[in-house]
Amino acid sequence: MTHDGNAQVPGRHQVDSDQVKPRRKRRGGKGEELMVPEAEFRSYYGRPIIKAPVWKNPDVPLYLFLGGLAGSSSVLAAMAAATDRPTLRRASRLAAAGGAVGGTVFLVHDLHRPTRFLHMLRVFKPTSPLSVGTWILSPFATFAAATAASEVFGSGRGEGAWIRRAGDATGVAAAVVGPALATYTAVLFSNTAVPTWHEAHRHLPVLFGSSAAVAGGGFGLVFASVADNGPAARLAVTGAVVELATERTMEHDLGMLADVYEKGRAKTLMTASKACLVAGALGAVVGRKRRWSAALSGLALLAGSALTRFGVFDAGIASANDPAHIVVPQRERIRRREEAARSGTTPPDRHYAPASGA
Repeated sequence: MTHDGNAQVPGRHQVDSDQVKPRRKRRGGKGEELMVPEAEFRSYYGRPIIKAPVWKNPDVPLYLFLGGLAGSSSVLAAMAAATDRPTLRRASRLAAAGGAVGGTVFLVHDLHRPTRFLHMLRVFKPTSPLSVGTWILSPFATFAAATAASEVFGSGRGEGAWIRRAGDATGVAAAVVGPALATYTAVLFSNTAVPTWHEAHRHLPVLFGSSAAVAGGGFGLVFASVADNGPAARLAVTGAVVELATERTMEHDLGMLADVYEKGRAKTLMTASKACLVAGALGAVVGRKRRWSAALSGLALLAGSALTRFGVFDAGIASANDPAHIVVPQRERIRRREEAARSGTTPPDRHYAPASGA
């Protein structure tokens, strides 16, 4: 019975001829050389090596965006209250409360049943980013809602003045928790097995924090008066600059894992995000004193912040479905450990990220 060497085993992944490298073997010590193709492993029967996250789209990206908006807005509201900027204070307080409530709605919808969120409050587990995040979101939402209520009902004297002072206190409390709310989701993503998220654990907190600053500043530019929007413009511009720089550094350091940002929907989303951030930042610098220009700049910044969250989410899903993202770094780590064992040294404590196209 003859065997066709070009036949493919049904269900197995094909290896193209340009994806194999000749490997020379010597047999019997006589110098005989055989050409053996070294196949590049991709998957087993076409199945993913790890299970992609089952988080819903758009629920989770919107939760990321609204959580960042709420966290940064609480800080901006406290700054506005301290510097007597009433329109910015009011807009940011309402944004903090609205973002917290909206984010909670999307989170509960992703969990399918509200009782699952309540069950997470039964236990505090410091080693679980999800548990810690639940306990960050819950008090923040309480403080932010109380502060927004004081903004609505705390006018006048007597009881109104007491409500306003209580709102100032809860506003400070929300501002203390706000930065953690804006960035804990980055720790949650980095703690997964998704390669593009896990390998970017040093960059994602900075990226999410700066994106949150962009959202909070953009909201302030849209709804605050031109007399009060100075801090919002500075926060948004600073956040945009840091976000753009962090995106570039992250994609460079990810190496081959950054290819998910260079194709498909993630590329479209991140490209649109960068365009919105640049346009919004420029508008905030040159046109914040004109009402229409400040509002348009703020909308562009809000869109850029939201698109970043969607882009990072889509890139992670694509990375989880790419077997090469798991196998290639794993093999490199094994190779480094073997080399270190032979030389008697300690392997470098870093993640494998070869240059793109390597």
